[in-house]
Amino acid sequence: METPAGAVRGLRGAAGERYRAIPYAAAPVGADRFAPPRPHAGWDGVRDGTRPSPTAPQPARDFGVLDMTPYFGPGWVRGEEYLTVDVRTPAADGAARPVMVFVHGGGFVTGSTRAALYDGGAFARDGVVLVTLNYRLGVPGFLDLDGAPANRGLLDVLAALRWVRDTITSFGGDPDEVTLVGQSAGATLVCALLATPEAKGLFRRAIVQSGSGTGAFTPEQARRVGLAAAGALGVEPTAEAFARIPDERFVEIIPALAGLDLRTATATDPLVGLSPFSLVLPEQPADSLGNGPADVALLIGTNTEEGHLYLVPQGLFGSSTIADAEATAARSHSDPRAVVAALADSRPGATPGDLRSAALGDALFGAGTARMVEARTRLAAGSTHVYRFGYRSTAVGGRLGAAHTVELPFVFDVADDPRLHGPAGLLGPDAAPADLAAGMHGAWVAFARTGDPGWAAYDPATRTVRTFD
Repeated sequence: METPAGAVRGLRGAAGERYRAIPYAAAPVGADRFAPPRPHAGWDGVRDGTRPSPTAPQPARDFGVLDMTPYFGPGWVRGEEYLTVDVRTPAADGAARPVMVFVHGGGFVTGSTRAALYDGGAFARDGVVLVTLNYRLGVPGFLDLDGAPANRGLLDVLAALRWVRDTITSFGGDPDEVTLVGQSAGATLVCALLATPEAKGLFRRAIVQSGSGTGAFTPEQARRVGLAAAGALGVEPTAEAFARIPDERFVEIIPALAGLDLRTATATDPLVGLSPFSLVLPEQPADSLGNGPADVALLIGTNTEEGHLYLVPQGLFGSSTIADAEATAARSHSDPRAVVAALADSRPGATPGDLRSAALGDALFGAGTARMVEARTRLAAGSTHVYRFGYRSTAVGGRLGAAHTVELPFVFDVADDPRLHGPAGLLGPDAAPADLAAGMHGAWVAFARTGDPGWAAYDPATRTVRTFD
């Protein structure tokens, strides 16, 4: 199959065709790790698109008794050329099908196109071209350094969207019908792109799954992380100094950066200590949407027990106290006792673990999602649809619940994958309800086709929210 950069060989199966590890930018090596993405030079002959790409340098992530490999993928698979996309399509036949571009999560430090959850066969089966992408993570992707552009991982996503604009017709996709989708950190990147002038014209619709429109660091917070990273490496916080350091060292210092106190006189830590990396922006995306592509339709929502992922598998949920809940709230509020008291009033019978999880989930995703909904409703009335995901996974002895990431198997219609079940599986030992996967996946497909997922748009008067449970 021919693309503007050269010919690619893929695989054909029951769900359509799959092309893997196609470069959308040049390999980020040496000093280029801290530069904007450069165009790929293309290739001669036929490129093998049947095998997965290397991944961005990243540490291993441990979620206690829960196996999160289907979400994170295999971790760091070494290789220079990892700024690549995978494409799932019904057929590379020149047709004009709707396109979904998916940006993975992972706290800005982990994740890749190799994750089993992002297979995408169900989208191709249902007539949608799915593009998944890798982007720079951690130090190369998001550390703020003198002499380097900020938010290099975000610049990578922009480069991938330009690749889609210029290339997706070769894969049977319509460049004028692109839906940009992100989950977790990827969803926060989507929020930022909704406020980015350079993103205008690159996508027509957007889906934000458990992200935040208020998840960016201030320049002061980013500088604090940069100084800590430079101190751990024994160099100056400049792109020139960091360019001489191998990727292995960048991965090694991430644990030393975890848990930095990023609270300042003017800002709380939007990631409540769970990651030392995020976007760095002078203004939060929810407050600067007028700068971006305002004509984009938006589907946005969260899970009802987001914080459970960070407490239940690690054995912290049942042992939590009110003091623990207040300490969590203190990372994002000036009066944590009042916050926890309000949460308790709204949740009769809630345990300290429930309150700690609620405080964590609201700080990470809930408050920033609400701000995005409010801002979008003012800016583009009638074009925002809101959902809430409430299906409770029976993992970890039935306690995981509607935690962060649990919606993904239903969106991708892979909830029956054996890797998601069993003693350590994300969905637990019980079979997942097939009607939930059909309904949620179907809504995402409908939104990609028409901008209407099947329920009324949100407005301040009716506050329509579709619940999946």
